[in-house]
Formats: sequence, C-alpha cells, structure tokens
Amino acid sequence: MKQLGTRPLSIRVTDPFWTKYFQVVKDVMLPFQWDILHDRASITIESEREDVNIPTEKSHVIENFKIAAGQKDGNHYGWLFQDSDLYKWIEAAANSYHLKPDGRLLLMMDQCVDLIEAAQDEDGYLSTFYQIEAPELKFRRLFQSHELYCAGHLIEAAVAYAKATGSHRLLDVAERFVTCIESSFGPEEGKINGADGHQEIELALVHWYEYTGDERYLSLSHYFLQIRGQDPDFYEKQWKENQARGLETGPAPIINLVYHQAHKPVYEQTEAQGHAVRLVYMAQAMAGTARHVGDEKLLAAAEALWHNIVEKRMYVTGGIGSTVRGEAFTFDYDLPTDLMYCETCAAIGLLNFTHELQQNENKVAYAEVMERILYNSMISGMSLDGKHFFYVNPLEVDPEASQKNPDKSHVKATRPSWFGCACCPPNLARTIPALHRYLYQENEEQNILYINQWVDSNYSSKEMKMTQKHDWNAQVSTFIIHNSKRRIFLRIPYWLEDVVVKVNGQEIEREITEGYLELNAVSAEVVIECSYQIPILKWQAHPNVKSSYGKVAFQRGPFIYTAEEADNGKDLHLFRVTGEAQVEPLTDPAFGTVTSLVVPAEKRRKTQIALYQLHQAPAFEPATLRLIPYYCWANREPGEMRVWLEDCEG
Repeated sequence: MKQLGTRPLSIRVTDPFWTKYFQVVKDVMLPFQWDILHDRASITIESEREDVNIPTEKSHVIENFKIAAGQKDGNHYGWLFQDSDLYKWIEAAANSYHLKPDGRLLLMMDQCVDLIEAAQDEDGYLSTFYQIEAPELKFRRLFQSHELYCAGHLIEAAVAYAKATGSHRLLDVAERFVTCIESSFGPEEGKINGADGHQEIELALVHWYEYTGDERYLSLSHYFLQIRGQDPDFYEKQWKENQARGLETGPAPIINLVYHQAHKPVYEQTEAQGHAVRLVYMAQAMAGTARHVGDEKLLAAAEALWHNIVEKRMYVTGGIGSTVRGEAFTFDYDLPTDLMYCETCAAIGLLNFTHELQQNENKVAYAEVMERILYNSMISGMSLDGKHFFYVNPLEVDPEASQKNPDKSHVKATRPSWFGCACCPPNLARTIPALHRYLYQENEEQNILYINQWVDSNYSSKEMKMTQKHDWNAQVSTFIIHNSKRRIFLRIPYWLEDVVVKVNGQEIEREITEGYLELNAVSAEVVIECSYQIPILKWQAHPNVKSSYGKVAFQRGPFIYTAEEADNGKDLHLFRVTGEAQVEPLTDPAFGTVTSLVVPAEKRRKTQIALYQLHQAPAFEPATLRLIPYYCWANREPGEMRVWLEDCEG
C-alpha cells in the first residue's frame, strides 16, 4: 500500500454556528456515544418504529468485538450491522482529532484499533455476528448480511484515522479484509459473483483509492456496481444453495429486489426507488467511480437519479424517503408530511452523493442542495445538547398520533437518547467535523476555485490564501484573498437580494452566470465586500404534492422555519397565514437567541360539536404565528410541529 501519511487541512472553519457543533461533537457526542458502545450509559434505547423485533436492550458493540476476539464468552447482540456503529465512531473521532489533536481521543481510538485487530480472523474476515454465531454463512446471505456494508465503514474509518494520526494500523486491517473479499468475489469460477444487499463498500473503496492512488480499490468498486442487478435471482440462488448444503432451514425469505436496488443493472436505474439510504450510497459510488474510470454511462445514470430525487422526491428541508415501509422512496411528488421517513442517514447520504457529483462538475444546484441539507434535514437529527437524536425528521407532528397510531410510531415528537438501529447518531458525529469538505471546489485544469458555501473559514493552497467572514446582523460579508493565481467564482446565494459587490473599495458590475460571480483576484491582496438584504422567502410545492397543496413554508437565509406548539399553542392545522412575516429575535433557554419569524395569521374557531354537520361558513379570529428555525424544534417540551402552513391565498 502506498504510504501517504497525514494530510494537513487546507480549510479551517471558523464560523461560530458550526464551531459550536464541532465542540458538541468532541466534548459531548463522542464521550456519550463511547459510553453507549461500552454499555455504560444510563439511557433508554428506543426502537425507531413500532416493531418488537428491534433489539433495544443495549448496544453491546464493544462486547461483540471482545467475544469475536476470544477475550470474552457470550453471544452476539444487536443487528447484523452493529459493527458499523464502532467504525463510524472511530471516523467521527478521527475527524474531530484532525481538527484539533487530543491525547485522550487518540487513546480511545487506539484502544478501538487494538480490539478490531484482535477480532479479525487470520484470513482477514471481520464481521462479529458471523464470526460468533454463524461462521458457516460467511458471505452466504448477502441480501441481508451487511458484511460488505460494515467493511465499507471500516475502510472509511481507516482512511480518516490515517489522515488524522498518520497511523496505517486500521488501514492494514481493512487491507486484509479487502484481500479476503477479493479472494471470495468475482466472475471467476468458484467465486461469488454478486454484491452486498446494502451498498457502502463501493463508495468507501473510491475514498480509499483517492487516498492511496491504488487502482485496485477503484476496480473492486466498479465491479460491485457493475454486477449489481445483472442477475436479479442472485440472492434467491444463494439461499437455495445454502439450503441444499444444509446451511439454511425454515421458509424462504422474502427478498424485495427494488428495496435493494438489485432489480436491474445500475446503468438502467434512473428513478429513485427502494431503500433511500442504500440508493444514495450507491449513487454516490456511481458518481465517484464514473469520474475516476471515465464511465460516462454510469455518470449519466447517477445524474439522472439525482435529478429525479431533487426535482420530484425531496422534501423542502432536503429530507428524502417518503415511507416507513422499507424506509423508501415511493413515487414522484408523493411527499406526505406526517408519514414520511426522512432518515438522518438518508439526508447525509444525499449530501455526500451531491458532493460527489460536484467533483465531476461544479453546479450551483449542487451547492444549493448541500446547503439545504446541512442547515435543515441534517442538524435537525440531533438535539442541541448532543445527547438526543432523531432517526426520522418529520415535517408535521402530533404527539398523540405518534403515540397511538402505529402507522406513525416512527414519527417522534421528542428525540430519544439512542436507537436499537443506531446508524444515525454516529453518522452525524462523523459528518459535522468534516464540514470543510463541502465549502469549496477546485478545478485545477482550469485554475478555478469555486466558493460554494458562505461559511466563515480560512482556505489555503499553493496558489492562494483566502478568508471569508460574514456578519449576518450587519448583512455584510467579506472575502480577503492573498496571492491569488486562480480565477475565483463566488456563489451568490438565492436567499440574498439587493447584493452590492465592492472590490478593494470600488463597486463593480455584478454579472452573475449560473449562480456565480467571477472575480478578478489576481493580486497580492484583494478585498471583496458584499452587502445585501436577507429577505423572508415563501415556498409553495408543486400542485402534485397533495400534502402541501395550498400551503406555504418559510425560509430566511439557509434555514427553513417551522411552527411549534411551545410558541403557538395546539391545533396548528387551524391557523392560516394572512400576511407577510417579520423578523424578531427570540431568546429561549433551550436554544439561546435565534432569529424567529412572526407571521400574521388567523385561527379557525372550533365551534362544531358533532363529528359531522351540514356545511357552514367557518369563523376565524385574528392570530399570529411564531416560527423558529427547523433545526431548533423538539428542544423544548413535546408538542405539535408543522412546516407547511395553510395559506389564505392558497
């Protein structure tokens, strides 16, 4: 393996909004999750939906590895993919360590690596469930086993650990596992010619290739993508072979090929179907692999999937996944606000898929979708204290319905401390400290730097240094560029208006092309100052989105806003907007001071007593609605919440 060592960060985020989150991850989330993985936390673990089969007694992740390593006796507990919780924790810790080295964090990571090394089989295989409970079924139940899914998260953790610490110990573990995988999979006689039921290793192999330059990893990713869906009967054949060998008993499993995105080759999958997380993980790998191997057909399929998602199957918050049944996409414009799934992991998956497409071609639409996710559907997945999390990020909540309607058991009014399926909390912890990767895009061939996100930060390269700083209260942003030898393209966010740009004190003509302002910054120092207004925006959904028809959603800056019972009382469905919103600061012990919106409204009187009566003209009384940023909701007492509001003009 090519040894590249650590890589210094060329981007440092200084934005107080985000550095607060970095600190919460490092000081709260990582220690809290560490205790959970060790079964030491005094918490209640909840199921993400009403299902008695979901394990909720404990995490048992560390214990599973100790049992697999022969350090303890016992049985595996938890999901088949429980190992990935530890791998994501290591990646999160490594990303935080990369921002700011910490001896305690390094010691914790090294303890994890020691344990993983001890648990790995001599042939490189590593999956604690199958090592402990069913070694005869290694790689034999790919429709559900998640072995390669966990291998992918191991690879991502290993790359992050190597970048942060310079140690390749975990990469060596991953290398042995991949060697085991290569000896087991492929089109050759006697090998398994198929892919894992949950995509992940494919995108991880792309990251590994980018770190080492070893095309072997890229080729393996390409293989797993190409073989997917080529034989729709693959998973069933595996099960029948197991049965013939005496490895399987009982009734045949129900295998939903659309759920697995294995119903047809990935080149032909241009419509988002099946499990939302799996889909965007697969699509991210498609975009990354296509870029490096020059597979234009694969890239076109990935782009088609992205357009289908963001143009017809994405919520206004950036969330995806319309149904709890299979945590899946359904059909175009089917975006129910009270039954949706909008899993935190799915939002992060779409963020990374979009970012991967941006590496192929920088487009303002990609930057806008990433921004929508970052400020809304991603950080809404965690409480502001860093110890409570949403699996599902709803756009409408009635606590009574969540408690008493089993079809809405996944739509929670408060964030639990942990889940039986705990994929989302460590996913947040690993993504937040990696925010820097989404801010800029370099095009070395054309000598261009794109400034995609307006986030206080410092950027440095051989060609230039740059600082961006934003004073949102004064509505002024400054970009200071030193020794630039590059063309600079500055994205002008759609949520600004009356933008005035000055270069070294002189106002310039704004010629915005496809969302970007090209700046002449070839000088020892260039100071770019932007002044603007931040208007309150109102969104309306496509008429085919039946759940949001005739309603409006509010936005200011990058934030989507929502109404919560704590500010407005019950029966949010009886309010309707009658006028234009105004900005008003709101201070609350739960989230400090935020910018709230006060909206003129009227509320329908509940004069009807009978369940049904002949129609009468409704009576309304004047009212106001206070809206808070969506990410702030559910940090106070439980209550109703609603993003889409009835509009009197709707």
